[in-house]
Amino acid sequence: MQKLIIKGPTKLEGTIRVAGSKNHILPMLCAMLLTTEDVSLHNVPAIADAEVLIEILELYGVRVERTGSSIICNAKNASPTAIPAKITHKLRASLLVIGPVLARFGEVDIGYPGGDIIGARPIDTHITGLQALGAKVSSSTDSIKMSGKLVAGRVLLDEISVTATENLILAAVLLQGETEIRMAATEPHIVGLCDFLNGLGAKIAGIGTHIITITGVPKLHGGEGKIVPDYLESGTLAIAAAASGGNLVIEDFIINDHDALLNVFGRMGVNYKVLSERSLQVLPTKKILATKIRTDIYPGFPSDLQAPMAVLFTQAHGTSEIFETMYEGRLQYLFELQRMGAHINLRDSHIGLVEGPTALHGTDLISFDVRAGATILIAGVIAHGTTTIDRIEHIDRGYEHFDGRLRSIGANISRTGT
Repeated sequence: MQKLIIKGPTKLEGTIRVAGSKNHILPMLCAMLLTTEDVSLHNVPAIADAEVLIEILELYGVRVERTGSSIICNAKNASPTAIPAKITHKLRASLLVIGPVLARFGEVDIGYPGGDIIGARPIDTHITGLQALGAKVSSSTDSIKMSGKLVAGRVLLDEISVTATENLILAAVLLQGETEIRMAATEPHIVGLCDFLNGLGAKIAGIGTHIITITGVPKLHGGEGKIVPDYLESGTLAIAAAASGGNLVIEDFIINDHDALLNVFGRMGVNYKVLSERSLQVLPTKKILATKIRTDIYPGFPSDLQAPMAVLFTQAHGTSEIFETMYEGRLQYLFELQRMGAHINLRDSHIGLVEGPTALHGTDLISFDVRAGATILIAGVIAHGTTTIDRIEHIDRGYEHFDGRLRSIGANISRTGT
């Protein structure tokens, strides 16, 4: 197994460009199943999660050709093959094939999804949403089986779920009539998915709102799409730069995606400069102030950024509070920060208090999930001494060559093992 070894503390300085979005490439790949013509995707991030989904597409019979950061897909010869759990358990987003496969072929059979261990993440919203369009469910203990001819209609989601919203969009674009999805999620990658589908001939309105209306079309044609910059990676990089006391320019940092983060930076006194609509500079800050964050659905503070914020909180003056509203298992990484010397009080499974400023010290750590892995990597960058991180496959799942790219801006990181 591979490990990362970080020697710190170092400052993150220079210029770095944000990679393509993990959460955008996954539904975009699933959209390939909706057309029989060639579709090209550009700015595809080199991450393990995308590789798993490409493997699933190839099992369906989709032809996938790669050139650098671009891929060309053709699903003309696709068929509704059963996808085993040994593959789907690697990736929660494997759920996203259900909508397009069911819409195109009238049946789908996939193993239950896996992914991060961050708390209960039921799939009920996906199932009830598709049932509202006419799907029939006959799931077993190890697989999800659905069948039936889908019919356009009104869908009221049980919760504002990102992946359920994406699944329903992918299911509805080819259905005759009008489908209305209410309580839809509004994240940047959902907007990007809808814009892309419209470019292939879909008719989606209400993009970026909580009510999406889809007028079905007989077919989608070929075309091109570009994966949007990963706003979670760009936010993580900005937090890391602030925690390290560095001077870092982040390119493809989409300013309008980050209202919640920049509001928190303002309360903390973080020194930053907006260079353009797509560029942010984080500058050294003399005194970082404690604050509170409460995770929320977009455009609120992202659950996926509260873990990196905990590292910045260790360098803030006073007691900061993290209120994780979504996942009861997401604060496990705080115990790893405690082992580095952080002063943390876990009030319950949703609330953590971080007292600072505290000098962190290197030790042996374990990456529990994608975001926690990036968090303890950042902690290793600012910690005194040597930090070793095991189970780094979680980091590779969601961040493109993250250790090498951090090395290019000053981090002292090496990768060992096989």
